[in-house]
Amino acid sequence: MSRQTVPADFSGHMLDLDEDDDLEVFSKNPSLADGGPMPTSPSSLVNQYRPEEEEEEQPEADARDLFITVDNPESHVTAVETFIMYRVATKTTRSEFDSSEYEVQRRYQDFLWLRSKLEETHPTLIVHPLPEKFVMKGMVERFNDDFIETRRRALHRFLNKVSLHPVLSYSHHLEVFLTAPDLLPYKKQGPGFLSRLGDTVRAVANSVRGLKSRPEEFNLMQEYVEDFSIRISSVDKVTQRIIKEQREYLDELKQYNPTYAQWAESEEELAEPLSAVASCVERCSKETDEQVHHLSEVLVPALHEYVLCSETLKAVMRRRDNIQAEYEAKNEALGSRRADPQTLQDEVDSLADRVELANNALKGDWSRWQNGMRSDLKSAFLSTAEKNVEYYEQVSLTMTSSEPFKHFVHGKKVWMRNDGGRIHLVPGCVGVLPLVSESGSQ
Repeated sequence: MSRQTVPADFSGHMLDLDEDDDLEVFSKNPSLADGGPMPTSPSSLVNQYRPEEEEEEQPEADARDLFITVDNPESHVTAVETFIMYRVATKTTRSEFDSSEYEVQRRYQDFLWLRSKLEETHPTLIVHPLPEKFVMKGMVERFNDDFIETRRRALHRFLNKVSLHPVLSYSHHLEVFLTAPDLLPYKKQGPGFLSRLGDTVRAVANSVRGLKSRPEEFNLMQEYVEDFSIRISSVDKVTQRIIKEQREYLDELKQYNPTYAQWAESEEELAEPLSAVASCVERCSKETDEQVHHLSEVLVPALHEYVLCSETLKAVMRRRDNIQAEYEAKNEALGSRRADPQTLQDEVDSLADRVELANNALKGDWSRWQNGMRSDLKSAFLSTAEKNVEYYEQVSLTMTSSEPFKHFVHGKKVWMRNDGGRIHLVPGCVGVLPLVSESGSQ
């Protein structure tokens, strides 16, 4: 049987959002599966896809006994560095905590310490990702308000994901993170440099040695992770490009409005329709601004969070494979009697138990992660769809319910009509107004 290579656990790759890969295009049959009548409005169409069981997927608020909030970011400047401290407030009814409320100050490196400890203690559980350490492309200022707020929300979400986990939420390291006034003494504990180096060497050796055979269920998981990573990364990149184009379009709209307003001042006979068009552009600009803001604040964070999750899943699969590869190597050594049989037998038995625990932990966490992922992305997609429907309805209402769409020019009645995504003044060809995108023409 062919041996499967187990890649070592190397992480930290940054996304290149400028990369313009070929994307798979998916189509959807617009006809309704049950043959029923088509909904009469876009809003009702969106509501058809709102799952009734959505509320059931969310944990009962009354069942929660650990509530964590990350807020109040403050900048700290020292002689050697500048960093942000966040307040982490905890409320709990758990008996293992000495108090019901805690409040500590933590910086980003402290969150990294917590996550590394959780992965070290539970190598095949899926620990929710943290936001990247470094600034992504397009962000000029590392500590501007938008960046700090985006990171704060991501850190808050990380701790709440951990607090809802049936195993990780009871970790001693989480309790220390939430309650200890100073984490430095705890950071000094644990394996030393040589021990960590030995673990790395063993992981690399296992990756080179490879697996004899991976259980079929984990092969299916691996295929799913690879496919999910490709698709979520593609959607994330396309969404980033759409937002960039929408912002450029918004800038053009903001320049377009004064042009019509100034033109109206110099054309007395056209003053009324030109002023009306300027007003229409201004209102459409406002709606576009709100739509771009919603995409940036709701859809992009959800997509990018699961781009990072896909990398976490790959790392978990590698760690599982490394544990199995180490067991296979010891078992092979036992069969060849290259060392003391009793010592090797004890190690093989211990590793067999470790493989079983690792497999059971991953299988149990897999369905939990999938349910959470589907709920999160479903919520983000539905929210975006509703906002898009609202955006186009508001733009359409702006262009059809007021005087800008009916004027008299040189004694002739002029109507505005939509043609291929552009609004024309007809007859007379007074102007062309690109208020609605080609893909969103009404």
